[in-house]
Amino acid sequence: MKYLLCKEFRLVMHPVLPFFLLLSAMLLIPSYPFYVVFFYTLLGIFFSCLGGRENHDIDFTLSLPIRKRSAVSARFLFAVIVEMAQLLLAIVFMLLRNALKIGPNLAGMDANIAFLGLSLMLLGIFNASFFRRYYAAPDKVGKAFVFSSIIGFLAILLLEIGAHALPFMRNTLDTPDPQFLPEKILILLLGIFCYASLTFLSWRRSIKTFEQLDL
Repeated sequence: MKYLLCKEFRLVMHPVLPFFLLLSAMLLIPSYPFYVVFFYTLLGIFFSCLGGRENHDIDFTLSLPIRKRSAVSARFLFAVIVEMAQLLLAIVFMLLRNALKIGPNLAGMDANIAFLGLSLMLLGIFNASFFRRYYAAPDKVGKAFVFSSIIGFLAILLLEIGAHALPFMRNTLDTPDPQFLPEKILILLLGIFCYASLTFLSWRRSIKTFEQLDL
């Protein structure tokens, strides 16, 4: 697995993906829909899968003495590492935003602990909607990404509307830290659970689908 993961980072990862990670700095923008920051990372994962298709990565990988499930696991592990790197960078810029006292985000959800939990839910939704379709038809990676993007942006839209319209989100979650800390920590824990569960279920389903695929 170590060598397959090295292959993912050295041969599959799109060159623009590290730049997308640095877009966590957009959390310093005074008023901006911050969930979009994580979309760029998902776009980088899509570019990596698309480049892998053009370079016949799956054919090359399966020519090695490995099982199909190992190839799927390496790609999932690559995606999880990238997503967690994005999350850690987001935390760094959240702390910097608070230190600079930029103020609340008038465009939507503020950059706080609850925002991290809700973002983890979005990442889990992407993993569940994208990879299952990608491994059902690796040559149609664009269709898988369009489908997952529609679901993702609908989820973002609902969350941003909720930050303005729902009293619990507007008055409790969309507030500066450390206000309402217990509620925000609960949302963070819920986000961690959703991300882990959706990613794990998608991983298992992707393995089953890919192993049945006749390449």
